[in-house]
Amino acid sequence: MSIESPDFIAAVRASYDAIAAPYSERLADWLDGRPLDRTLVTAFAELVSATGSAPVADLGSGPGHVTARLHALGLPVFGVDVSPRMVELARRAHPDLRFHVGSMTSLDLPDGTLGGITALYSIIHVPDDRLPETFAEFHRVLVPGGHVLLVFQAGDKEEHLHLTERFGQEISLDFYLRTPDMVADQLTAAGLQMHARVLREPYEEETRPRAFLLVRKPT
Repeated sequence: MSIESPDFIAAVRASYDAIAAPYSERLADWLDGRPLDRTLVTAFAELVSATGSAPVADLGSGPGHVTARLHALGLPVFGVDVSPRMVELARRAHPDLRFHVGSMTSLDLPDGTLGGITALYSIIHVPDDRLPETFAEFHRVLVPGGHVLLVFQAGDKEEHLHLTERFGQEISLDFYLRTPDMVADQLTAAGLQMHARVLREPYEEETRPRAFLLVRKPT
């Protein structure tokens, strides 16, 4: 990653480096115990497999459990995360898979090389004014017919939260909560077509609904 990354990326990197170990230990595979979430991830994998053999990028891959699940579903997948410490832990946990440090706002990939993108709970750290360029980057690196699956905490209005502590560690982490319609509009403006959207109510310890948006690059 460039040393001239925007300030928000530097803050996200430092924060997740600080909490990487407890995050990986306490937040195991969140798809376990969530059958609807697993079904949607599986549907994404089937759609991508049907379009060809181009690889999939799991953006904001964290400790790598979603990357590993996509691999188990038969996808040629690799993980990307802004946190070097998260990447280190993912490589250790899944030595047969590829993970590297990078940002979804500027992917080190040629045009039209990915069959799919997952960004599960990772656009929440991208400021509103950087979403257009981020989704334009998704469009750039996808092959025609490639799919994107986004998951994020949804609100009935746009909100900005700032955390200074997590898992007993000092951090500086911004969260941007958005309505599904707002994100869908941004994806459409980037040239991506809406395929499906699901809004599910919170499970147990969750406090907000979860939005799943599945889009594709036109053929």
